[in-house]
Amino acid sequence: MSDEEAPTLTDEELAFAESIFELARNGETAQLETFIGRGVPVNLTNSKGDTLLILAAYREREDTVDMLLRLGADTDRINDHGQSALVAAVFRNNAPIVSALLAAGANPTIGTNTALAVAQQFGLADMERLLS
Repeated sequence: MSDEEAPTLTDEELAFAESIFELARNGETAQLETFIGRGVPVNLTNSKGDTLLILAAYREREDTVDMLLRLGADTDRINDHGQSALVAAVFRNNAPIVSALLAAGANPTIGTNTALAVAQQFGLADMERLLS
């Protein structure tokens, strides 16, 4: 679908979509899971290419990350900045989320800056060990 064919959303629809992303950012796991159960795509992306999983990982929402993984969120989706959920979790130095993403099959070698490159860049030795 070209940009010319893309559907136009109402202000109300845009506000609803933004509220879904806020649920992921704020770790409102049960409410987010309800909306996903009602048809909101688990791999919904915002205008920057951030998925619900990327937002939850960056904001260190472990329960939300676990729920999204359980519902089949794509661990290797890359946002417009070339970052994955794994990169976000490594940047935040969050071992439980990094471990969960790796267990779910996240690829540490994808993206503009790979998860390992981010760990090395910021001197995160514990993250380097987890990724090795």
